[in-house]
Amino acid sequence: MLNRDSMPLSSPRADDWLAHCADSITDPAELCRLLRLGPELAQAAEQPAAEYPMLVPRAYAQRIQRADPDDPLLRQVLPRPEELAPAPGFSADPLGEAAAGSCPRLLRKYYGRSLILATSACAVHCRFCFRRHLLRAANYRAEGDAASLLAEALDRLAADNSVAEVILSGGDPLFLSDAQLAELLARMESIPHVRRLRIHSRMPIVVPQRITGELMELLQGTRLRTIVVVHVNHPAEIDGAVERAIGRFVDAGIPVLSQTVLLRGVNDNIEALGELYELLADLRVGVYYLHQLDRVAGAAHFEVPIQVGIKLVAELRNRLPGYAVPRYVREIPGATSKQLLA
Repeated sequence: MLNRDSMPLSSPRADDWLAHCADSITDPAELCRLLRLGPELAQAAEQPAAEYPMLVPRAYAQRIQRADPDDPLLRQVLPRPEELAPAPGFSADPLGEAAAGSCPRLLRKYYGRSLILATSACAVHCRFCFRRHLLRAANYRAEGDAASLLAEALDRLAADNSVAEVILSGGDPLFLSDAQLAELLARMESIPHVRRLRIHSRMPIVVPQRITGELMELLQGTRLRTIVVVHVNHPAEIDGAVERAIGRFVDAGIPVLSQTVLLRGVNDNIEALGELYELLADLRVGVYYLHQLDRVAGAAHFEVPIQVGIKLVAELRNRLPGYAVPRYVREIPGATSKQLLA
């Protein structure tokens, strides 16, 4: 068993998700000190953190094994010198999203679906994020212009009768306030051909306090058929608070799906993946995608060979019921769908 004993927190109320976000750890030295890690790790993190700032909610940091520099949760959030090493084939926009955007906040990759970049803000900065460079570009960071940018995206949606499903992404769309979400949902509800809403979020995993009764009322009150897709990579990310947050969605009649990125040193072994998918099945989560790493600059050290991923999925099929085995996919810029690997 991992020894994930308590860690000093500030004093936000358990249900005050904004206070939890505001109290996040941004200094690698503080994180290393709290986790009883040597100062050399903090020093090594300084330069990559200057390139892509560290952001770790304390609720998430509590789940990290102390005094273990190779903890799989720590590897996802602590800047490492490897991020600065150039790697052939890795780029700032590995999915070609800049070319897929018909306007700054709207992406159209696949038929019948459009993706809205609802915000550039996240509650956590994952070191493998495929938008880590794109979201720093001026047109995504201009949160002061968000209303006009989103209005333009929604006008484009309203003019395209082929779009039945809108995907909210970011950043993290659940970083928006309830009032902001309500305004966005109301505008989408006014578009007759939009029937489904898919929300992609890491918030239920990293700051489960965000999943409030008020949010549930908002999502239950829309005419749009709503699906939540949570990004979770390791079973140790799921504690009691996360279980309750996921349960609120399911109990409210909102389907929850999972997506996971295959990451070297995090979940590239059958024990971690098997435990994760067993746990998700117990939580009534539909296991959806296991993603091959998007080849974003700064994340080459996370890449797992595809043949290893194929072998892992084959082992999962031997261990788990079919509904608990993910589709192993990768995204290819310009393709009309994700490529199924296993």
